[in-house]
Amino acid sequence: MTASELYYQIALTFIPNVGDITAKSLLAYCGSAEKVFSTPKSKLLKVPDVGEKTASAIMSKSFFDRVDEEIKFIEKYKIKTYFFTDKEYPARLKECVDSPILLYYKGTADLNTAKIVSIVGTRNATEYGKYFIKKLCEDLSNQNILVVSGLAYGIDTYAHKYAVENQMTTVGVLAHGLQTIYPAQNKSLAKQMLENGGLLTEFSSQHTMLPSNFPMRNRIVAGMCDALVVVESASKGGALITANIANSYNKDVLALPGNYDQKSSAGCNFLLKTHKASIIENSNDLVQLMGWNEVSIQPKKQKELLLDLNPKEKKIIDLLREIDNVEIDVMLKKLQSSTGDLATSLLELELRGLILSLPGKRYKLA
Repeated sequence: MTASELYYQIALTFIPNVGDITAKSLLAYCGSAEKVFSTPKSKLLKVPDVGEKTASAIMSKSFFDRVDEEIKFIEKYKIKTYFFTDKEYPARLKECVDSPILLYYKGTADLNTAKIVSIVGTRNATEYGKYFIKKLCEDLSNQNILVVSGLAYGIDTYAHKYAVENQMTTVGVLAHGLQTIYPAQNKSLAKQMLENGGLLTEFSSQHTMLPSNFPMRNRIVAGMCDALVVVESASKGGALITANIANSYNKDVLALPGNYDQKSSAGCNFLLKTHKASIIENSNDLVQLMGWNEVSIQPKKQKELLLDLNPKEKKIIDLLREIDNVEIDVMLKKLQSSTGDLATSLLELELRGLILSLPGKRYKLA
């Protein structure tokens, strides 16, 4: 690609009130981004959704100074650009009718790799959601999967964090330009992601961060993947919007079920109840649904630790094998133990990584 081509590709995205669909119409009608700006006004007016105001804006080229600014930014920070017609442009995203005509990218990940999973959810992640993502990434770490999310608070952050910890490639899709990182708390995480993944956005460094940017970001998260996993979501919010977008793109959507009275699981339960998502309880659910069965994924065993249990600890493990996710009051009755003895044994088992403490004084096997 020549510098001239890039210049006009960026210019195409700066035309006032021209979105991705109209930009693609201009591109198809005129033949190239450069030719959009040399086509006579009378012919531009024949392009669908291009009226007098838009045609006049194209002819005036009043926004070209902004293009010069963006080129300088791209060159300074060694940012890659993927135009809609480039072979490096994410192929899955290209199939979506409203996909961005231009993407800005900094990173090393192959955006057309064989397996891509997007993980989304609430900003108010619970221990339940965090643990699920941690286990999911651990179990999928040998599958060569690219993990995509939105680098937002909550579930997004943990999706990227646990992907990094398990040496999985992970890409964050931003709702702003590459000149900043939001939220600021994720700057360190974003830096780690650049080493084995990357940061992707449709927004130039000059775009203001607006609330309307987030649904636009979400459509990229939905469009880039083979499967979208909704970990936790309230009855309304960005994760449900992303799931609906993914459904409209004919993507596979999976949702983690939760307690009926938990706000953080209301959205997931709704997706399952309305048949807008398949259930996911572990990594095998995803692998089998997608047909990625070349590697058998089994839960990690800790046989050595299990052999070294005292009688009280063994009873707890046996109970948790029989009944998953048990309240401490139920344990006291079932095991006929004192509160002090049970608390001591539970702490020891948790420290050894054999059981997990959940909200509401519940316990389950690790």
